Amino acid sequence: MDTPISALLERKGTRVHAVPRTVTVTEAVTEMNRHRVGCVVVLDADRLLGIFTERDVLQRVVGAGLDPKQTPVAAVMTADVITIPPETTVQEAMGIFTEKRCRHLPVLAAGRLAGLISIGDVSRWTVDVHRTESEHLKNYIAGGFPT
Repeated sequence: MDTPISALLERKGTRVHAVPRTVTVTEAVTEMNRHRVGCVVVLDADRLLGIFTERDVLQRVVGAGLDPKQTPVAAVMTADVITIPPETTVQEAMGIFTEKRCRHLPVLAAGRLAGLISIGDVSRWTVDVHRTESEHLKNYIAGGFPT
């Protein structure tokens, strides 16, 4: 669990789906659906302004009765974004997901967006690590490894 988040980014890639602050909620949701993702980051040039998630759609748009075709994403995004550096460990990221009740963490390196990690990415990594460990233990018990 001491694995840095940068290792997960190397495995999954650093591509992040982003929209400018001027798009409407409808346009942002269309982008999310097109890429089959649960969030988009909101950028101004290369500067991270916020994150817009499925939860934002439900609570801040639908729940508030706003018109998604008229509402700019900047008005309903999560502006106080929790970010992590690439050296954050998987264990630390899991703690943030749990404590802050969020599902996505933008990764910033030297102040620039370096990727995005989701709780799903961390879950997949954890399952893979446990599966590999289990296979090694089975091989050891069965005599597959020298003593």
